[in-house]
Amino acid sequence: MVKAVHPEAEYAAYLAEGRFMVQRSASTGAYVFFPRIAQPGTGLADLEWVEASGEGTVYSFTVIRNKPPTPDYVIALIDLAEGVRMMSRLVDCDPATIAIGMAVKARVGEVDGAPAVLFAPVEGGAA
Repeated sequence: MVKAVHPEAEYAAYLAEGRFMVQRSASTGAYVFFPRIAQPGTGLADLEWVEASGEGTVYSFTVIRNKPPTPDYVIALIDLAEGVRMMSRLVDCDPATIAIGMAVKARVGEVDGAPAVLFAPVEGGAA
């Protein structure tokens, strides 16, 4: 008997391996994010895991201000090249230089000791 694994657990396992994966419907080719057991709107359960390109653009962002010495950080909504939107952190940039439409690239890093997808601006990726 095969034990079923929840999609969120599979996603976390891929991140732990250093891989950024998203789901795609085998029949429609539509990408899905956040991990699910069926495609929203259709109910199709033929989702497969595929490597994400990691390419995206900033849809929206906010700077989380902290009392020193805790550093500020940026939370952003990123539109992936695959056509889905995800929330993540923007790193390796001055918050004053971030703009809507800025090109970003993903990498797997850590947030609070857990693997996470982080985005950094692409050189020359102005809005």
